[in-house]
Formats: sequence, C-alpha cells, structure tokens
Amino acid sequence: MNLETLLLQAAPGPGGIGMPIFLMVGMFVVMYFFMIRPQAKRAKEQKKFSDSIVPGEQIVTSAGIHGKIYKANDDDTLQLEISRGTFMTIDRSAVSMEMTVAARKKMDGVSSVSSASSK
Repeated sequence: MNLETLLLQAAPGPGGIGMPIFLMVGMFVVMYFFMIRPQAKRAKEQKKFSDSIVPGEQIVTSAGIHGKIYKANDDDTLQLEISRGTFMTIDRSAVSMEMTVAARKKMDGVSSVSSASSK
C-alpha cells in the first residue's frame, strides 16, 4: 500500500459533520412544535382562565373539590364555599380549567334535559 491509497481510504465521505447537526436541529424543531409549544399555550390559557374567575362562579379544583367562589382575596387566594356556611381558602392556581369546563358542560346538559322533560 502506498501513501496515496491510505489517504483516499481515510477521506470522509459526503455529508461529513453537517448531517448529524442537521438531524439534531431537526429533532429539536419537531420537539418544539409537538411538545413545548402546546404546553406553553395550555399554561397561558390556564393563567388567563384563573385570572378571569369572579365571585359567584361554580368551579372545580385540581383536587376535585366542587364549590362556589365566595370571595377573591388580594393575595391571589379565593374563598371557596363548598357547602352552605363551609368555607375553604385555596390558591387561585388550584382551580382546574379542564375540570371546571367539563362540570359546566355536564350541568348545562342536565339543565337542558330537565327543562326539556318539564315541557
């Protein structure tokens, strides 16, 4: 074997170092659009929902406690009435948007069925 043959065998082929970098960037872009972006969007919607809660609304906490907002305190807590005369103080972020919306849909379905059956 001569020196020219050894150098030709050791030469890198097409692609070189650019291909692995391209794949890593591509994987990050896919991860961003399928995981990071939707989660950030959901967190933003949850924050907007918890900021829009007013006294008198029926809510469900992330622990599954159903109640009515009695009072909104200045320190980002809510006073929740869980039964007549029974109050609980919770953090505003403990209100679950998904569970509250599902409970509202369920209540709307029950009220529309009961009003239709009473006609």
